[in-house]
Amino acid sequence: MTRRVLLVLVALGFAGLAQKYDGPTPPKKDVPYLKEAARLVATEAVQAQQEGKKDDVTYVMAGASSPVTTPLAEPVFIMQAEKIVPERMELYKLETKGGRRELQTKRAHAIQLEVTRLSADGLWKLEVAETLEPGEYSLSPKDSNQAFWGVRHRSGGQAARRASQ
Repeated sequence: MTRRVLLVLVALGFAGLAQKYDGPTPPKKDVPYLKEAARLVATEAVQAQQEGKKDDVTYVMAGASSPVTTPLAEPVFIMQAEKIVPERMELYKLETKGGRRELQTKRAHAIQLEVTRLSADGLWKLEVAETLEPGEYSLSPKDSNQAFWGVRHRSGGQAARRASQ
């Protein structure tokens, strides 16, 4: 009897780790989607090119701005993870120079993300924990230049800040 109670408590503990989510789910795995009200918007998947020396690396993305925009100053991303580890995702503000987006690693600092598991089958929520200024941003796996996801935050006012929740 004690063993059965212990097993039930353990199962309830694991069930409590996942947050209840009844919104839309991403159609593609390992692609972060912006959650805007009741819809998901795929982020721009771009290959970043590495330039510079070992101590002064710059990652470059083609195009002056992302076609994916959000009015939300604190956006929420939903991701169905398969190969990418959501806890290793980082968000950076990019600089636009010469018609391209750049991230200089010497000056870069990751913007705080709150990462929450939504289901046992790999559904995750990534929330930006700081208010973003309008500009270009990149969400990518830590220590990787394999793929960056570009998002352009446009000014949307106070009402748009938490419209995604």
